[in-house]
Amino acid sequence: MKITSIDIFRVKWNRQYGAWHPIVVRINTDEGISGFGEAGIFYGSGFEATIGSLKDLGKRLIGQDPTRIEAIWQQFYQGTFWGKSGGATFYAAVSALDIALWDIKGKSLNVPVYELLGGATRTRIRSYASQLQFGWEDETRYLIQPEEYAETAKKAIDQGYTAVKVDPFMVDRQGHLGRRLLGMMSQADLQLNYDRIKAIRDAVGPDVDIILECHAGLDVNTAIQFVQKVAPLNIYYMEEAFSPMNPGLATKIKEKTAIPQASGERIVTRFGFQPYLAARSLDVIQPDVAICGGISEAKKICDMAATYEIACQLHVCGTPIATAAALQVEAVLPNALIHEHHEISLKAGNRWIGKYPDEVDNGDFVIPDRPGIGQELSQAAIEASVCETIE
Repeated sequence: MKITSIDIFRVKWNRQYGAWHPIVVRINTDEGISGFGEAGIFYGSGFEATIGSLKDLGKRLIGQDPTRIEAIWQQFYQGTFWGKSGGATFYAAVSALDIALWDIKGKSLNVPVYELLGGATRTRIRSYASQLQFGWEDETRYLIQPEEYAETAKKAIDQGYTAVKVDPFMVDRQGHLGRRLLGMMSQADLQLNYDRIKAIRDAVGPDVDIILECHAGLDVNTAIQFVQKVAPLNIYYMEEAFSPMNPGLATKIKEKTAIPQASGERIVTRFGFQPYLAARSLDVIQPDVAICGGISEAKKICDMAATYEIACQLHVCGTPIATAAALQVEAVLPNALIHEHHEISLKAGNRWIGKYPDEVDNGDFVIPDRPGIGQELSQAAIEASVCETIE
C-alpha cells in the first residue's frame, strides 16, 4: 500500500466563533483506503502556518507505505531540522498526519485503533461538561453573574454529568471576552471570580467534581491567591494556572496548595512534557492528540506520566475527528482520568462535520469500535470545505 495524495480541508464553519477554522486532512492510498486526521491549531492565531506545515510535510509522504507510522514520525522529527524544536503549529501538522496514518492502518486491518495500541482497558469513559462560562447549549452565551454559572452547571448535571469545568476569569463583569491579566488581580475581581465558583458548588452539591480552568491567564501571585481562596470549595484540579513556557512556575504553585495542578494543551511532544514529569510539578497532564504529535506521541507521553503516577486527561477542543482520535487513546490508557466534552461539541455547526454522532450516555462517552479512529468527515462537510490536494 502506498500514499497517493493528501487532501487538506479548510472545513466550513459558520457559527459563533469568527476565528474558528477547522483543519482536517485525508490521506489517500492506492488501495482505496483513506484516513482522516485533524490539526488542532484552528482557533487563536496560527492556522495558516499549520496549513503551510501540512503542505511541506505532506509532500514527504507521497509514495510511502502508510503503515510505517513510527518510521514516518521519525522522519518528521529527525529529518526536518525544525522537528527538534518545532512548536504547536508544526506539531499540529505532524499530529494530523499521524492520526490519519493510524486511521488507515486500523481500517486496513478492520480494527479500531485502540486494538493496535494494546487493546482497550475500557469501553466507555466518564466525561465532564467543559467551558461553562459559554453556557451549555447550542448557542454560545458569555456568562457574567454567579447565578448564571449556577444555572448552567445545574443544566449539565441534570443531563447526567458528574463533573464540570469552568473558567471564571474569561468573561469580565462587563461581559467582555478574553480578558488577560497583566499584573495582580484586584480584590474585587478575585471576589467576583470566587463567587462564580461558589455559586456552582452551591448549585451542584458536594459530590460533583469542579475543574478550575485558567487558560494561562493568571500570573503566579494571583494564581496562588485564588487557589487558596477556593480551597474550601473542593476543586478537583486547577488547569493552566500559568504560562507553560516556564515549567518552574508549576512548582511554585504546588508548594502553596493541595489542589492538583494540570496543564498540557499547549505543550508538544514527550520532550516538552519531560520537565514537568521529572519534577512531578503537575498532577494531571493534558496533551492534545491533535497538537502534541498525534496518537503516536500522545500514547508515549501518557505512558511516561504513568511512571510518575500522574493522571492523563486529553485536551479535546475540535471537530468530531479530534474527539474520535482522543477516545481511541483514552480507551487504552490505564491512567486516563476523564474525557473532556467541550461545549463546542454541542454546536450544530460542529456536529455536522462528523459522519457519525458522538455516543454520550448519561455523561459517559461510549468509545466507538468502528475500524480506524471511528470517525470521518461527513459528505456534506467535504463538499462545503475548501480543499487543497498534495500529489
